[in-house]
Amino acid sequence: MADLEIRDLHVRIEEREILKGVDLEINRGEIHALMGPNGSGKSTLANTLLGHPTYEITEGSIIFKGEDITAAEPHERAKAGLFLAFQYPVSIPGVSVANFLRMAINAKRTQTGTGEDPIGVKEFRTQLQHAIDLLDVDKAFTSRHLNDGFSGGEKKRAEILQMAMLAPDVAILDETDSGLDIDALRTVAEGVQRLHDEQGLGALIITHYQRILHYVKPQFVHIMMDGRIVLEGGVELVERLEREGYDQIRQEFGVGV
Repeated sequence: MADLEIRDLHVRIEEREILKGVDLEINRGEIHALMGPNGSGKSTLANTLLGHPTYEITEGSIIFKGEDITAAEPHERAKAGLFLAFQYPVSIPGVSVANFLRMAINAKRTQTGTGEDPIGVKEFRTQLQHAIDLLDVDKAFTSRHLNDGFSGGEKKRAEILQMAMLAPDVAILDETDSGLDIDALRTVAEGVQRLHDEQGLGALIITHYQRILHYVKPQFVHIMMDGRIVLEGGVELVERLEREGYDQIRQEFGVGV
């Protein structure tokens, strides 16, 4: 059984069906890329996985570590070990990056059945310093208010730092390369790769560009069109998209977007 299993998932917003039977399995330690043109349903899948209330599941299920989380609240999914890196992270003025990270760790520790005490100051500082060193982040960055006045690259760096501290089993990265310059893109991609190598992070990288996949190498690639995964394979699919784009695959499978 995979750590994250998506079984025949159908999702709609109001009366419009967006996902039309998605099947996908992800294990801790695996890097997957989900690619597709705009409007194909990629971000709908990401939001559905983390329990966004706007998206109605009409059929299918989401299983995480053997538990059915199809109807679970977003915070319950996060505590269980799922992480979503948002396309547009929100700002929290007045709360430093470091304080936010400590609150997030303690929220995860209070999950029923863990039996862990709140993280102590010394332990937190040690973990934070390790994450800063691993990801090559300026320590002064953690004193700034979360995402308040951050550039796009800084917001993504803050999310990678959150992943390092929370150590999720599986992270969903929704268009995390959107709007990044090449230096910020490299920083984010290398951070994901380092967390995969050190922590065994499992990741689903959702993107319609190939460029982030030059820096973090997926083992599995899935192509989504018209709310379905129409093609699966390895990194050779990324190379094919660079040569042909999406039009050839559209014609091959007879889909719209």
